[in-house]
Amino acid sequence: MWVSYWHQRAGDRVEFAPWQSSLQRFPGITPDQCRRAVQWIAPQRQASGAEAVFLIFALITNHAWLLWLYQKSTVFASLAEGAYSLVATHRSTGYRLTRLLWGQSVQVSTYLRPILWFRRGLAAIYIFAFASFGMQARGLIGENGILPLGIYLGVAKAQLGSAALWRVPSLFWWGHSDYIILSIAWGGVALAFLALVARSRSRWYPALFTLLFVYYLSLVSGGQLFMGYQWDFLLLEAGFLAIFLRPSKSRVWLLHWLLFRLLFESGLAKLVSHDATWHNLTALTFHYQTQPLPTPLAWFVHQSPLWFQKLSALTLLAVELVVPFLIFGPRRMKQAAAVAIVTLQVLIALSGNYTFFNLLAMVLCIPLFDDAAWPGVSQAIPETSARPWLSRALVALVLVLSVPQLLAMAGYEIPASADLLEPFARLGIVNQYGLFATMTTTRPEIQVEGSLDGEHWEPYVFRYKPGPLNRAPAWVAPFQPRLDWQMWFAALQTFKENPWFARLAVALLQGSAPVNDLFAQTPFGGMRPKFVRATVDLYRFTTPAERARTGNWWQREPHGMYFPPVSLRAQ
Repeated sequence: MWVSYWHQRAGDRVEFAPWQSSLQRFPGITPDQCRRAVQWIAPQRQASGAEAVFLIFALITNHAWLLWLYQKSTVFASLAEGAYSLVATHRSTGYRLTRLLWGQSVQVSTYLRPILWFRRGLAAIYIFAFASFGMQARGLIGENGILPLGIYLGVAKAQLGSAALWRVPSLFWWGHSDYIILSIAWGGVALAFLALVARSRSRWYPALFTLLFVYYLSLVSGGQLFMGYQWDFLLLEAGFLAIFLRPSKSRVWLLHWLLFRLLFESGLAKLVSHDATWHNLTALTFHYQTQPLPTPLAWFVHQSPLWFQKLSALTLLAVELVVPFLIFGPRRMKQAAAVAIVTLQVLIALSGNYTFFNLLAMVLCIPLFDDAAWPGVSQAIPETSARPWLSRALVALVLVLSVPQLLAMAGYEIPASADLLEPFARLGIVNQYGLFATMTTTRPEIQVEGSLDGEHWEPYVFRYKPGPLNRAPAWVAPFQPRLDWQMWFAALQTFKENPWFARLAVALLQGSAPVNDLFAQTPFGGMRPKFVRATVDLYRFTTPAERARTGNWWQREPHGMYFPPVSLRAQ
C-alpha cells in the first residue's frame, strides 16, 4: 500500500522493485537485509531503513530537513531507526492501522471536487450575508438610520485625517448615500450568485471573490458595531483565502488551519477566561435561555437534567479542544473531525439562531474530504500550476499573523506582535476567535417604549428578540436581525456604555421610517411619539408546569429603568 503511494509521488524519479526479483542486479545486498528494511540504491550511495525513507522523502518533496536531522543528530537517527524497526517487525499491525486511518488504499490527496463545493458553499453564504444586511441597511446605517454612515465617515476623517482611508477601508469613501449602500449590499448578492453558478474551472473565480471580499469589507467597515461580529470576520478571512484558492495541498491547508483556529481558539478562550460555569460544566444550564436568539427547541433542551447538560458541555469542549488536531491527521481522521464538527454545528443551529455562522463552519469542513471521497473525479491540477511561490507567501503571511494571536490567547505574548498585527487587523484577513468565552447567567431584556403624554407608555415590539411572553422563540437563521442582536449586548451594560442607544431614541422620536421598519410593531399607528424611554426586565424560560398553566414561553420580572424618558427639544 505504501509503495503504491510513494510511487504516485515519485513518478519516474525512483524505481520501486521487489527484492525477490532484484537481488541479481545488486549482488552486494543480501536477502536478510531486504527482509529487515527497505534498501535505497543510487550511484555512489546506498542506505536502508529510516535513512532510505528520508532520502526518498527529500527527493520527492524537495524538503530535506528530516534527512538533515538524521545526518546531524545521532539521537534523532537512533530514534528514527528504532521507530522504523518497530513498524518493520509489526507489519500486520501497521497494515491494520493504515486501513483504519487511510482507508482501502493510500493515495495522494487531490482537491478538485472539494474546492468546487467549497467555493459554491461560500458563495451561497455570501448571498445570505449580503441580503440579510441589505434588508436592514437603511435603518441601521442609512441617512435616516440609527448610525448614519455619512456622519461616521466624517468623524473618522476629522480625527484620523488621511489615515482614515486605511483605518476604515471601504468603498463608501467614494459615496455613502442610501442608494450606494444598497448598491453594495445587493451588488454583493449578484456577484455571489455569479460565483455560485460559475463553471468548475472558471477563470473568473479570483476576480469574483476579490470583489466579494472588497464589498463585504466595505460593509463591515461602514456597518460599525452592527457589522462587528465574529462570523463577519470569519467570512472575510474565508473569503480572502478563496481569492487564491487552488486544488493544491498548501492552499487547502490554509483552510484547514482556519478551521483549526476557529474551533481551538473558541475552546481555549473558555478555559483561559476562568469562567466558573465552564470549569464546573454548568455553562449550558444557563446558555439555552440566555443566548441572544434561542430557537423553540432551546426551551425543551433547557429542561434537560443536570447530568445531560454537563455531558453536553464536556462534549462541546472535547470537540473544540481535541477534535481540531485530527484536522492535520490522515484521511480518515480528517473525515472523523469533519463529522464531529458538522454534528456540533447542527446541534448549535437547532437550539440557537447564529445567522450564517454554523453554515460557514460546515462549509469549512468540506476540504477535509479529498477527491478520494468523491468517486469519478478527474486528476487534480498539479501543484506547479498553483504558483508554489505564492502558496509559500500566503502560508507565511497567515502563520506570521495568526500564531502570535494564538500564543497570546494561551498567555504567551510575543513582543511587538501587536504593532505587527494592527495594520492587517482592519482588513480582516486573519482574525482571533473565541465564541462564548464567558457565559451569561441571567437574561436582562430591554423594552423600548413610546408615549404621547409622558404618562401612558406603549411598547415597540422587536421582530425576533424576546418580548411578548406568549410568543415562541423564532427560527430566523441564516438571516441576522442585527438590531435585535445588538440589544442583547446593550442589555448586559448601561446605556452610557452604548452611546448608539441614544441615537436609536432620537430616530424613533423623529419617526424615521427605516428605523421603524426594523420593528415588528410600533405604537400609535405610525405617529411620532413625544417621549421615548427604555426599561429592563429579567427574562427566563417558563417551567413545563408554568407553560402548561399560562401558555407562556417566558417569565419576567421588572428590573428598573434602562434609559430615562427623553423628548426632542423642538417638542
